[in-house]
Amino acid sequence: MAKQGIHPDYHTINIVMTDGTKYQTRSTYGKEGDTITLDVDPKTHPAWVGGVHMRKTGRLESFNQRFGGMAFKADAAKDAPKAPVKKAKPAAKKPDAAPKAEKKDAAPKADKPKAEKKEAPKAEAKEAKAE
Repeated sequence: MAKQGIHPDYHTINIVMTDGTKYQTRSTYGKEGDTITLDVDPKTHPAWVGGVHMRKTGRLESFNQRFGGMAFKADAAKDAPKAPVKKAKPAAKKPDAAPKAEKKDAAPKADKPKAEKKEAPKAEAKEAKAE
């Protein structure tokens, strides 16, 4: 069961476009038979009829307007003498660097004494509890 009185009244209204065209639709606007007169509609709005050129306001178009006349001549580029191609020299070998200095405090890994494992006094504890 739907709750009563919580939904708006859905009824027929009249729409009048900017050119005078009329049609009916259903809406929750106003009361039954009310009329909405549109100021802007798809027949007159520049976005729908092509009055606004969105692309002419972008960054690419601004760039093309500023630098569009700087075209290179293809014929002049073909006739121009080509510069000789320089070969890259092989990279010079670096002399071997001195070995890295070791830390003063750190002993070599092989010289570090290993920590002795301490046997847990578990066996002694068990014997003490048993007595």
